[in-house]
Amino acid sequence: MKTRDKILLASLELFNERGERNVTTNHIAAHLAISPGNLYYHFRNKSDIIYEIFLEYEKLVDYYLDIPRDRPLTLEDLTFYLESVFDGLWSYRFFHRDLEYLLDSDTRLRKDYREFTNRCLAAISQIFEKMSEAGIIEPQPEDLRSAMSLNVWLVITNWMAFLKTAHAADEPASLSLTELKQGIYQVLTLEIPYLTPGYREQVMALREKYRPSLPEPTGTGV
Repeated sequence: MKTRDKILLASLELFNERGERNVTTNHIAAHLAISPGNLYYHFRNKSDIIYEIFLEYEKLVDYYLDIPRDRPLTLEDLTFYLESVFDGLWSYRFFHRDLEYLLDSDTRLRKDYREFTNRCLAAISQIFEKMSEAGIIEPQPEDLRSAMSLNVWLVITNWMAFLKTAHAADEPASLSLTELKQGIYQVLTLEIPYLTPGYREQVMALREKYRPSLPEPTGTGV
């Protein structure tokens, strides 16, 4: 593996484990047992490393959301999309843990993330359209489909933040992939009102696989 690729891989690992703000280029160099000068030969600063990691994440999600044009959509396809997107969130979880700060810190990243969001929203809308064509959900007017797509995107990109607040008493590192994928339950919940009778039971069974096990709220004693 080339040194440049090793730097990106090590940076992603450290950012995920410790949080991006707690990792410096010196930490990355020490982790790889290379000199800081060797690292700066490949990347000018930490922002460049983060930007390159985002480009890899962007390509991964674009690949996951490649929608078949020559056949109907199936529930297996839907499961693949949801599982894959949440796998991507997990693999690049540092990014969504501190998204606002990262976007404010790099104008390139802010611009590219906006375009990335628009592509994802368009892909989600196409998935809903294909689900309708396959008879999984009822047909929807374009404005409703757009609103549903945005709601799905908000659930996906904010589920990790919700878990951090719901588990505020726990260590952030205690978050697991299983907990993260419980966000799929919330996404499928948004589709319940539009399911057709022929697919309702199957989708509800799929949804149940991801039911969250969130901590019970504590009483106030009042």
